[in-house]
Amino acid sequence: MAKTVETVLGPVPVEQLGKTLIHEHFLFGYPGFQGDVTRGPFGEDEALRVAVEAAEKMKRHGIQTVVDPTPNDCGRNPAFLRRVAEETGLNIICATGYYYEGEGAPPYFQFRRLLGTAEDDIYDMFMTELTEGIADTGIKAGVIKLASSKGRITEYEKMFFRAAARAQKETGAVIITHTQEGTMGPEQAAYLLEHGADPKKIVIGHMCGNTDPDYHRKTLAYGVYIAFDRFGIQGMVGAPTDEERIHTLLALLRDGYADRMMLSHDTVNVWLGRPFELPEPFAEMMKNWHVEHLFVNLIPALKNAGVRDEVLEQMFIGNPAALFSA
Repeated sequence: MAKTVETVLGPVPVEQLGKTLIHEHFLFGYPGFQGDVTRGPFGEDEALRVAVEAAEKMKRHGIQTVVDPTPNDCGRNPAFLRRVAEETGLNIICATGYYYEGEGAPPYFQFRRLLGTAEDDIYDMFMTELTEGIADTGIKAGVIKLASSKGRITEYEKMFFRAAARAQKETGAVIITHTQEGTMGPEQAAYLLEHGADPKKIVIGHMCGNTDPDYHRKTLAYGVYIAFDRFGIQGMVGAPTDEERIHTLLALLRDGYADRMMLSHDTVNVWLGRPFELPEPFAEMMKNWHVEHLFVNLIPALKNAGVRDEVLEQMFIGNPAALFSA
């Protein structure tokens, strides 16, 4: 039987995923936005317009599939993603998971940890959303999202890592992670494998936050995939420049790691909560943080540096297909 992937419109054969962006957010909000509804209400029609426009821009560059790994506590909205997919024909894969302790919503499961049920509750949440569906939407999560803090995986975060490894062993689900400010990539991989996860179904995310090729080689030694998935984010959250990211990416490609890497932007196309504008100098540094940046600005630079089309196809098409068919 052909392998399929759960999208917000139902299962899709892996061979139909095509060109894939591994990490983009149509909606995202930092926990707390829900309480600022007077000044930051959710206007679904306008949000849909913006999201559809972003999806159409992706499609103009041949994108057929997007993984939206928005955590449950950061405004994940599978019903909204279904509307985007219905209007655009894009394959959208949503996630089950929670954000890292410092910027997520830890009190809920911290309280349940005091009750002694948290880890089993997290595992049950993963299993239910992967195999039965999310709330009453009928939409199944297609990936598990995990996240760790800068310089450590906290005891709170470790509960999610252990539960994810356990759920992956039973479902075969892909795990996609968030690393904070270029730290803990090797440690995430090691901890997941220690608890029985399959490295062929793990993507260690935001690895481009670290510009030391040895850090990447150490992570790749565990057999996982890595994602350079924050192109366009510069000068904030400890991010390096895109020029530095490209330099590191080229070093790894020269080492022969094209079959273990994926590219994306980690864009947020609609922020939940009160509108805001970035002050200078951040606005100028972040001006290229949009869904076309890779295709308009960076792929030409990679080609000028000698990266062949088949290498780009490996990262955008071959590797996502291998990840979801492993």
